[in-house]
Amino acid sequence: MASISGFPDKTGVGSASDGFRYLIVRPEKGGLWDLLSYSLWGDIDSGVKFLESSDDRGAVLAGGEAADLRWVILFSIVARKILHFLAKPMELTGYGVEFFLNLLSQNGSIFGLFFNLLKGDVVIPKRGTETFISTAGHIDPRMDLYQGKKLVEDLHDCASGEGITNVEFDNRAMMDLCMMASKLAYENPMVVRNVVVNRWKMHFVDFYDCWDDYQNEKSTQVFLLCDKPVDANLILISFRGTEIFDANDWCTDFDYSWYEIRNIGKLHMGFLEALGLGNREDPGSFHYHLQKRSTKHSFSEAAEVKYSNADPHSEGSAGIGKKGTPQEMVEKTAYYIVREKLKTLFEVHKNAKYIITGHSLGGALGILFPTVLILHEETELLQKLLGVYTFGQPRVGNRQLGRFVEAYLDDPVPKYFRVVYCNDIVPRLPSDNKAFLYKHFRVCLYYNSSYIEQRTDEEPNKNYFGITNFIPAHLNAVWELMRSLAMGYTYGPEYKEGWFCIFFRVIGLFIPGVSAHLSTNYVNSVRLGKSCGIQMSSY
Repeated sequence: MASISGFPDKTGVGSASDGFRYLIVRPEKGGLWDLLSYSLWGDIDSGVKFLESSDDRGAVLAGGEAADLRWVILFSIVARKILHFLAKPMELTGYGVEFFLNLLSQNGSIFGLFFNLLKGDVVIPKRGTETFISTAGHIDPRMDLYQGKKLVEDLHDCASGEGITNVEFDNRAMMDLCMMASKLAYENPMVVRNVVVNRWKMHFVDFYDCWDDYQNEKSTQVFLLCDKPVDANLILISFRGTEIFDANDWCTDFDYSWYEIRNIGKLHMGFLEALGLGNREDPGSFHYHLQKRSTKHSFSEAAEVKYSNADPHSEGSAGIGKKGTPQEMVEKTAYYIVREKLKTLFEVHKNAKYIITGHSLGGALGILFPTVLILHEETELLQKLLGVYTFGQPRVGNRQLGRFVEAYLDDPVPKYFRVVYCNDIVPRLPSDNKAFLYKHFRVCLYYNSSYIEQRTDEEPNKNYFGITNFIPAHLNAVWELMRSLAMGYTYGPEYKEGWFCIFFRVIGLFIPGVSAHLSTNYVNSVRLGKSCGIQMSSY
């Protein structure tokens, strides 16, 4: 494995001179007139007010992007302004919808609730219990493994000490396990534990609520499981995706801000923050978290020494500029928690390997996790990586980053598989155009609305908002709605879609990409998908 170069010896705020650059889109900085001037007349000076960039050439960098990527930046600004305005109503709506759905399900439908009201025996849902299901779980209530069940049986039967290489894996079985784990990540810890232990017959390791310093809350969730408690062969890491009624999650998906490392590439700033690897209020924090680490000490040990010996507001405070990051905060962030937990698990399960998965935002975090392991030269952990399976994942960086990651995840065999269903809007975010912008990398397993799989470099209509796709996308949404009404008859009762899922299909008539993002489509694609035997190229 090649060594990683391009990291400066000094620490501090990143700049072009030391190899670190960034651009931050700040919707709150400009006013309505600036937005109108920028959108209607292309006034670059107004556009730059919404942008913050690195070093002395910042004005040039921001001005260039404001001119070249005007509509991309405008879309990011407007979408995030609207989401910020709707954040509290969305939160309250989500709270009410989730409670109402659980009230109905725990009382046996609307008629059961009515009769229980008459009897004075209504079951009141309790959040955080193993019977309280998320909104995503009500859209697609399936919890049991299907094709992945055989995979789990093979793992359990694998003799102690032989390791995972002696198990014959069916790719679709692995994808089924990963997709169901990605869907399960939306649930609370009690539900996750119950499903993993009692339905999947696997070993639940832990569920983590992780800190996002920029959002100033625990907004990143991830859980770990093993196929068995002793001499495990497989460890699975599942990151939670974008919650339907969480405006902050959607703002992250629509964000255009990036952080660039020389010789490595540009990385999506919002996803880095969700992993706990920096805070845009102090861009130097990304420099600190993303630089190469000493292999002799863990991060926590190094950080403890630096924080104890330096003023957190001094220039030498572990390279994180004016703000400083308390050690206890670092220990609550997703990347470091999962990394250290993996090391602990491998001390117990010496022959195990691990896979990473996630749907939506969870998929972005899933591929960025090994990317940062590469940056930190965590060779032993990378050698244990079996694969990364993401579903409906947004873009995480530029083409250069893709080439950097592929060099590690393609050797000796491909380890990264990105699954996209039809017109799903999220894999087409942030936008990709000729100027630079965000690029997907590695092969895409693309499923059309008939669940036919095609292997391609990029999903069709890669930026979603093309005029040529407008009518076909809406016609396809009509077909998906009609199909949903007959799924139970066509494919069997386990594929029957409930009224809440059908409701989102109706929304899809107006915004096809939203309903296409449902986890239901990805579960169906994995279980019903058929290969057409064609490999496409979008280039």
